[in-house]
Amino acid sequence: MNSPPERFDSVPHKDLHDFVVRAATQVGLPPDKAQLLAALLTGNDLRGVFSHGTAQIATYAILMRDGRLNNKPAVTVVKETNNSLLLDGDGGLGYFPAAEGTKRVIDKAKEHGIAIMMTRNHGHFGAAGLYSRMTVEHDLITYVTSGHQLHLKPGGDLFSAGGGSPMAFSAPADKEPALILDFGALHDLYGGNRHRDDIARLAPGLVLRCIGMGEICQAWGGLLSGLPLHGDTPRWHWPGANQGSMVITFRIDLFLEPATFKREMDEYVRAVRQLRPLDGFNSSHMPGGVEADRETRSRKEGVPVGKAHRKSLDDLAAELGIDPPW
Repeated sequence: MNSPPERFDSVPHKDLHDFVVRAATQVGLPPDKAQLLAALLTGNDLRGVFSHGTAQIATYAILMRDGRLNNKPAVTVVKETNNSLLLDGDGGLGYFPAAEGTKRVIDKAKEHGIAIMMTRNHGHFGAAGLYSRMTVEHDLITYVTSGHQLHLKPGGDLFSAGGGSPMAFSAPADKEPALILDFGALHDLYGGNRHRDDIARLAPGLVLRCIGMGEICQAWGGLLSGLPLHGDTPRWHWPGANQGSMVITFRIDLFLEPATFKREMDEYVRAVRQLRPLDGFNSSHMPGGVEADRETRSRKEGVPVGKAHRKSLDDLAAELGIDPPW
C-alpha cells in the first residue's frame, strides 16, 4: 500500500509542508493548526506513509471549504482525571484533539504510570502511528486506535464489521529505530481486493482475526467515544465529524528499567535483520525500521512524489487558486 512509486519526482519536504499550510489557511484553518497539520502530513511522507501524507490535504481542504468539517475548531476538555482525558474535537479534523490529547497523556503517564486519552466529534485523525511515535522518546509503550461511523446493513458482508481498523503500537529502542507497528487490520481485505474471498477460504482464521481486530478498533475507538452503532441520526453537528480515537500509554519502569528494556530492543532489532526475508522481499526488519530508513533518505534527497500524488496537489492548487509545491 505504501511502497515508493516506481516513477516519481523528488520534492523537498519543506515545499510540501509549505503547500499544506497555504492550502489549509486558504480554506480558513488558523495558522497554528495549519502548521501542525502540515508537520504531521509531511512527517508521514518522509517515512513513506504516502496514504496518510500530504496527498490527504486535497480531501481535507475541500471538506473544510464546503463546511463538512469545522475549519476553526476549538478543542475542549469534556472530562479529566489524573490518568484519563476526554477531548471534544468540535467538528474539525481529528489531528488537533489527537495530538493535543497525546501530549497531555504523556505528562499524565509520566506522573501516574499509565494514562488513557479519548477523542470524539471530529473527522479523520490520520495515521495512528503519528501518536504512538510521539511517546517513544519519553520511555513509554503505547497503543492507538480509532473508530468511525459504521453503516451496517442486514445481509451485508462480515468484512464491513471491522470498519477502517486503524491501530498502532510502539516500543522504544536505544540506538536502533523504535518499534512502530502502524497498520489497518483490514486494508488488504477491502472490497476492491479481487482475491479477498480466496484468502478467506484459504486462511479463514487469519481473516477472522483481522476482522476481530477491526471490531476492537470500532468498539474502543468508536463506540466508546460516543459514536452510535447506527448513524442514521448523526451524533454530532458537523457532517464530516464521524470518528473517535483512543491512546493508551504507560511507563516502561513499571516493570523494567528503561535502559535495560531499550538495550534488549536493540538486540531484538538486530536479530530480526539477520532472519531470512519473506519471498519477494530483500531484507527483514522490525516494524518501523523501513520507515526510519526512508525518512533519513527523504530528508536528504526529497520526498518521492508519484503521478497520483502530484495530480492531487495540482488539482487542489488549481481549485483554490494557489501555487503547487513545484
